[in-house]
Formats: sequence, C-alpha cells, structure tokens
Amino acid sequence: MRKQLPKDFLLGGATAAYQAEGATNVDGKGAVAWDQFLADNYWFKADPASDFYHQYPMDLALCEEFGVQALRISIAWSRIFPLGKGEVNPKGVDFYHRLFTECRKRGVEPFVTLHHFDTPEALHSQGDFLNRETIDHFVDYATFCFQEFSEVTYWTTFNEIGPIGDGQYLIGKFPPGIQYNLAKLFQSHHNMMVAHARAVLQYKQAGHPGQIGVVHALPTKYPYDPSNPEDVRAAELEDIIHNKFILDATYLGHYSPGTWEGVQELLDLHGGQVEILPADFEILEAAKDLNDFLGINYYMSDWMQAYDGETAIVHNGTGQKGSSSYQIRGVGRRQAPESIPKTDWDWIIYPQGLYDQIMRVMRDYPNYKKIYITENGLGYKDELRDDTVQDGYRIDYIRQHLAVVADAIADGAQVKGYFLWSLMDVFSWSNGYDKRYGLFYVDFETQQRYPKQSAYWYQQLSKERWID
Repeated sequence: MRKQLPKDFLLGGATAAYQAEGATNVDGKGAVAWDQFLADNYWFKADPASDFYHQYPMDLALCEEFGVQALRISIAWSRIFPLGKGEVNPKGVDFYHRLFTECRKRGVEPFVTLHHFDTPEALHSQGDFLNRETIDHFVDYATFCFQEFSEVTYWTTFNEIGPIGDGQYLIGKFPPGIQYNLAKLFQSHHNMMVAHARAVLQYKQAGHPGQIGVVHALPTKYPYDPSNPEDVRAAELEDIIHNKFILDATYLGHYSPGTWEGVQELLDLHGGQVEILPADFEILEAAKDLNDFLGINYYMSDWMQAYDGETAIVHNGTGQKGSSSYQIRGVGRRQAPESIPKTDWDWIIYPQGLYDQIMRVMRDYPNYKKIYITENGLGYKDELRDDTVQDGYRIDYIRQHLAVVADAIADGAQVKGYFLWSLMDVFSWSNGYDKRYGLFYVDFETQQRYPKQSAYWYQQLSKERWID
C-alpha cells in the first residue's frame, strides 16, 4: 500500500556536535567530560569523528543535492564558553555563524540543539545537572545563544534528558559512570527539566520570533504478558523511569499522582530522595504550554517481565548480538518476544512502537502543539564496495517507520517532519566507529563521503513524498 507524506512535511538529517565535529581541542574549545572518560574506559576517541568542524561545507552541499531539507545541529557549549560560564570564545561563536550561513546558502533549515550530552568538564566535574548551579549556567548560555544567533529559527534546549540520566547514573556508560542509582537519575531528570523550562521562559519573554522545544527519547514499554499484573506494573515503572516523568514535567508542569507514586516506590526500594523546590513547580507550570514542538527520538521498544532479583545491566557496545542484559530489582527485566527482530547491538526493531508513542503524546498531553521525529535510524556494520554501500536494510527500516508516521498523521497527530539519524556516519558515544547510521559513508581516515543506496532513495522520497 502506498502512503503519501504531506507536502509541508520536512525530511531532514541529524547530527550532534561531539559526534560529528571532531576538533575537540581546536580554536579554544574547552574540555568535556567525554574527553577523559573515553580515554579511561573505551578503545576510541571523538577525533576525528566526521570532521564536520572543517567539512561542513561539503556535508551541506550533499544535503542540497540529495534533498535533505533540514539538519539537526548542536552547538558545543564548551566552544562558546570553554568553562561553561564566564568568558566567551569568539572563535567558537564565529564557527557557528559560518555554519548557519552555509545552511542558508544551501537551502537547509538548521534545527539547533543547545545541549547534546556534552556539558563542559568544568561544570560536569562539579556535579553536572545534579548541581543546581549548572541550571543557572545553562540558562545564561542559552540566553547568549538566543541573542547571538538570531539567524536560527528552531531551537531545542536538550537532546534526550532521559538517556542522559540513564547513561550517567543507571547503566554507567556515560561519564561519570555511576550505576544503579535511581535517585540521581530522577534528580538529573528533574533539574534538567527545570533548566529547559527556564530557557523556554527566557526565550518567550525576550520576544524572539522563532520556535523552541525539547527532544525526548521515547522508547515504548510493553508488558511481556499483558494478562499478568506484575508484568503490567513492570512496564509502567520502566515507562516512568524513561518517559512519563519527563513528559509530565514538560506538559503537565508537575508529576501526576501515578508518576510520583511510582517514583516513591522505586526510591523506597533502592534508596535516596529527590529534592524538588516549590519554585520548581512554578517554573514548570509557567512553561508547560509554551513548547512550540516536541522532538521524539525513537529507535526501539521494550517488553518487560516482573523481576525481583539483583539489579544487573550489561551494555552491548561492540555489536556482539545477544551480549546485553537489563534487569532492575523491583522493576523488571527486558525480555522481548522471539519474533521481534533486533540489531547487532540488541536494539529492537518495532515501528509500531513509534506510532503508539505518538498516539500516547496526543492522548495524554493534548497541549502539545506539534511533533518532529528528530531521530530515527539503523546502526549497522556497513561495508563500502565500489564507492557505495548497498544498504537496503536501512531503506526498509526508514520506510517502515515513515509508514507508521503517515498513519499517525492520518489519525490526527500533528507530526511535521522526520530527521534521519544520521546525515553522515558519525562517532557513536559508547560504540565508536563501527556502528554506522549515515546516508553518506565516511572514510574516517580520508574524510571522503560516499552516498549510500539509502541516500539515493531518500533523495527520491524528498521529491515524490510516496512511501511504498
């Protein structure tokens, strides 16, 4: 069955500063916690990445040629404020002005993220967003960018608040590498949502003419056995950890009774507490109706079984299929039905979960205004042959997910665009360089770009708007 995307539906690509730019200590850029964390814990580093810092004119020319209408770009906070606060680095400011000018030259709309996993080390070492002072510094940084980069129309405060807390304090695959601390996870979630709300209020009160929102990763959670109340509760608790807590803060301005009951259940079991000030709810309440859009990053869903054993999480960072595991005491364990396909990194491929998540936002948070699918894509061990990659598997993945987006639109959801992760192959946070997502294959030694089969398919899709 053929499905058509609306004519005004944006088809874009996505990048992130630390994953694409390289040049991690060039032209006055300050350190981020990842620099040392990678050196201490992984077998790769973020240089050269895709060398977007120098190669961006080539990448934007490819956008123009292949019909990529918009590009998610993040500003590296430490390129602007090397210490996260204080003195501004003019070379960093100049770089982003040149980058946005090139976007306009090529007819590519920049969607700009202020924070994509890369708090400056000077602030990260002081507790990152567990430290309330970081909220103030983030708002100061955001205020500077809103004023300085007036050529930007679309702003995102944070990329994936949920996975930040998850990576830093639950799985431990992000710096500072703390595991199994749900109190720190919820505190990080909450403080970052307060920082988001304050930045949105500042943007609106200053009268900037563009649009502002936030990007949440929203993996849909299902009970393994829907007839088993314990599995149902496991899915509910897992949903609170990863989705509902931050969605409530975004669109309700508070935590619903069911959400807060689940948080307390988890804290009673695992220890710790979350500090929430009365003024925090005033800020969240004031901002809840001011979000111009919600970005949804969607890669996978999960099925949850009840579990009362010890917490144990193993992250698959090498692409050795079947090597990951996830089980949290009193919450549940991830156990997908055998019929559900997975990637080599054990990421479940389930497009229906994207449809269900869009419908959930529309149903539970009716004050949302519009949605962009800001990340979706397939990581694979691509092989370059004859100057291209035959990645029909990626085309199938994109097609299936766009098909359910079209269904959601037909069912009344205001979904206005899709950004493929990623425009070109990039460095992957805890997976290095073997996990490739791009429309364009990058030879990381020569920085040459090679269009994949999917790039030509995406080009045709951009012209015709039909999904077969």
